[in-house]
This record gives sequence, C-alpha cells and structure tokens, in this order.
Amino acid sequence: MGGVGESIRRADGLILLARQENKQPQGKITHDVASNFLHMALDTWLTFFVASWLISISPGSGAIYAMSCGLNHGFRRGFIGTLGLIAGIWTALAIVAIGLGAILKTSTMAFVALKWLGVAYLVYLGFKQWRAPAVPMAAASGDTSAVSSRTLIAKGWAVNATNPKGIVFMMAVMPQFIDAHAPLLPQYLVIALTFAFTDLVVMALYTGFAARVLTFFRSEAQTRFLNRLFGGLFVAAATALATFKRANS
Repeated sequence: MGGVGESIRRADGLILLARQENKQPQGKITHDVASNFLHMALDTWLTFFVASWLISISPGSGAIYAMSCGLNHGFRRGFIGTLGLIAGIWTALAIVAIGLGAILKTSTMAFVALKWLGVAYLVYLGFKQWRAPAVPMAAASGDTSAVSSRTLIAKGWAVNATNPKGIVFMMAVMPQFIDAHAPLLPQYLVIALTFAFTDLVVMALYTGFAARVLTFFRSEAQTRFLNRLFGGLFVAAATALATFKRANS
C-alpha cells in the first residue's frame, strides 16, 4: 500500500464527487436494492471501489513482496503470498474498526514501535532476498515445497500488518465512506471484501509479471542480479517507511 499521500488526495476527490452525486434524486428501485444489500449508498460504494483500485495499484512493499514471490516461486505458488497480504490489510482494517488506530494516532511510542518493527521486517526480507541462492527459476521450479504455503502467507501478512502507513491511510479515508447512522459491521465487511477483491487482482498481475517476464533471466548471474534488485527494493521500502511521520507530528 504505497503512495499514501497521493492515494488520499485521489480518494478525497472521489468522495467529493460522490457527495455531489448523492444530492441528486435517487428513485430507481435497483439503486435502492443495491444500497440495502451493500448497507451503504451505491454511489458511495462505487466511489470506494474506484478508490480501492487506486490504492491497490499504487506501488509499495506489498507489490514488491508479490513480485518477489513470483520471482522465487512462479505464479501458481507465489500467488499464495497474496493471501497473506490480504490478511494484513484486514488486520489494519480491524485495528481501525475497533479503535486501536486511535492509539497509534495519539501515542508516539506505539506509533514509533510499530513503524520500526515494520522497517526491521522489510530489511530482513531484503537481506534474505539479497542472499538468496542464484538458482534460475527454470531450475528451481521443481522444488516447490522448499517454502511452505503457511510461511508465504505469514510473510505477506507481516508486510502489511506491521506497516503503520496502511493504518494511517485507513484512518484518514475509510471513515469518510462509513455511515455512522447505519449498522457498522456490514459496512466494514463490504469495505474489507472490496479491498480484498481489488488487491487480489492487482497482486496477481504483479506476481504474474514477475513469474512470466523474469523467467527469461536464466543464467545464474542474471538471477543473482534480480535477487539483489528485489533485495534493494525491500530496503528502499524500509527506508521510505522509516521517514514516514504522522500528519500531526
């Protein structure tokens, strides 16, 4: 979930457009049925749906992780890591929904602790990728059990769950799509499922790109270069996270 500032600006613009449209008469039966099913105004959900695509497409540590999974394990197995990324997003959503996000907003110690935990984890992933054996994917594809599905999912979860940027983004944008006078749980579920759908599609593209295109790098020297490239990208993401500050700090 990268490009937080730009994503927030885009989402705010979409929210303003939705509010203007919501002033227009809405007498269509299909609109009312859809709104009742979603537990939020259809225009609001469509706006959030578009915003979710922008959020998912924005490059960040999640995209880097998805591509590294595609590079190391191919598409079919590498895509399992995306399930962990989704779980991490849901964790951030849950943190905001139950109010723990307010603690991160007001407590400097809690915010800094989570931020540096995320930085350390991204550096760890970068180090592991940098030091990964220079085995071309074509040769490594036969050993698909070297890393368990549980490990791929856990690593993906940690990438997003330990990133306070995602939580800050949720706190800044998500409440603007929530109707406080309607049941909250169904609205949070709709938002969670919408995020999951768009992120699954986008991360599949990132994973597929790495698995498909990067298979042309067949020599050990080329594979070593890719390992170090993605290792460096993880460290770059860690550096960006280390410089991240709350809006009120």
